[in-house]
Amino acid sequence: MSGTMAGRVAIVTGGGTGIGAAVVRQLAARGVRCVINYAHSRDEAEALAHELGDGAIAVQADIVDDAQCRALAASAQAAFGRIDFLVNNAGRTKFANHEDLEALSADDFVDIYQLNVIGAFQMIRACAPALKEGDASAVVNIASVAGVFGIGSSVAYAASKGAMLTMTKSLARVLAPAIRVNAVAPGYVGTGWFEKRLGAEGFARLNARIAGATPMAMAAGPDDIAGPVVMLLDPAGRGITGETMLVDAGAHLDIGLSRRPGREV
Repeated sequence: MSGTMAGRVAIVTGGGTGIGAAVVRQLAARGVRCVINYAHSRDEAEALAHELGDGAIAVQADIVDDAQCRALAASAQAAFGRIDFLVNNAGRTKFANHEDLEALSADDFVDIYQLNVIGAFQMIRACAPALKEGDASAVVNIASVAGVFGIGSSVAYAASKGAMLTMTKSLARVLAPAIRVNAVAPGYVGTGWFEKRLGAEGFARLNARIAGATPMAMAAGPDDIAGPVVMLLDPAGRGITGETMLVDAGAHLDIGLSRRPGREV
């Protein structure tokens, strides 16, 4: 790390929980002031802002709505006077077996794309004028290995993350040299969502199974994804743009015909 992040300002969408909250904490530890965006997780976002003190605020906005994206960017500037970093972390999915072509409707695709792709685009557009004023501005989109390999929770989710990766390249090209745009593509991430769904014992068994199946013998947690995100934001990476970093403990090294397409990622 370059150590030049102190005093800069970041917006993290979906920043109150999971990967987003881990990113916020790691940025705050480096002196970055953070705007913690949330749509529904108000209690978690406000608790995190309180934990971090004057260097963080929680702002509600549904980034599906372009007007709310622009208001979120304006809130960051009003509070801190600048925007240096944007992390597009907010996202959604619907679980559906890839082999069941009737499991997804057109509305499911629209719903997922509106947040995962269009919302991320709208946030970049809303923040672009302020980002262009900085000297080391950067965007990181949180994608998924689902978008690289066509696996994951559903075909619609994988397609949306694939679109996000293409968008990352397109915007990296047109926003250079003022703004770098990169993506992080996590594999399995053991968040509280899994623990709530499976219970403590089921969550522990899942983590053990994942760890046993990855070359790095680990089941990633939110902090394991946040570290690479912060690395790509750091001005020390000023020569990196339009890239996708796979963060899956090496699981992609073993993706092949033996892996079923409906596996959750």
